[in-house]
Amino acid sequence: MSLVDRGLQHFPQALTIGIEALEAILSEVGQEGPGTRITNAPELDRFLDPEGALAAVLAECGALGTRPVRAILFDKSMNQNWALGWHQDRTICVKDRVGVEGFGPFTRKQGLVHVEPPFEIIERMTTLRIHLDDVPMDNAPLLVAEGSHRLGKIPVSEVDAIAASLPTCACLARRTDVWAYSTPILHASKRAGNGGRRRVLQVDYSPDDLPPPLEWLGICSPSEPN
Repeated sequence: MSLVDRGLQHFPQALTIGIEALEAILSEVGQEGPGTRITNAPELDRFLDPEGALAAVLAECGALGTRPVRAILFDKSMNQNWALGWHQDRTICVKDRVGVEGFGPFTRKQGLVHVEPPFEIIERMTTLRIHLDDVPMDNAPLLVAEGSHRLGKIPVSEVDAIAASLPTCACLARRTDVWAYSTPILHASKRAGNGGRRRVLQVDYSPDDLPPPLEWLGICSPSEPN
């Protein structure tokens, strides 16, 4: 079944060629805790271009007309370990805090401006998770509630009950695998338990331009100081 049906799709060994180049690019990125939001990284932006190393994955996801708008490097280990409950991703990263009807509230994460857009923007987005390490069941695979991407914006008070009512997929992976999911899908993760490292580059792609004066921050734009 495809991403459209389940809300997620597995691409085994999709980056067998290219994983070392990606690691070299990421080695130049300064880490800020367990989840580093990456900006001012033009080499990474070029690598993630829909016509680049991930073209086949994005084509099968129906996302070739999109562009990468946010990248986060998650680096989970026994020294830097955490769990995350069921939730939807509902915010996007923009250059400046400017008022536009339908967008809000604004927040800051790692000094970057985030805003909650009209939910249809989230619904048209696709998220890729690129695995730089093996992720067996005891190394905190992403948990996804299959089909929840079709339910729209879910009230926070109903998230746990809805996730419990749907089939759960544990996104097991090998190094070089890519998992794709529809960005609004419900997902969660547990703490890593095997003592290994679990590095994942998570990239959001969008086909939309934002209404001016709002602009995507993107991956190659410099962020303002904290």
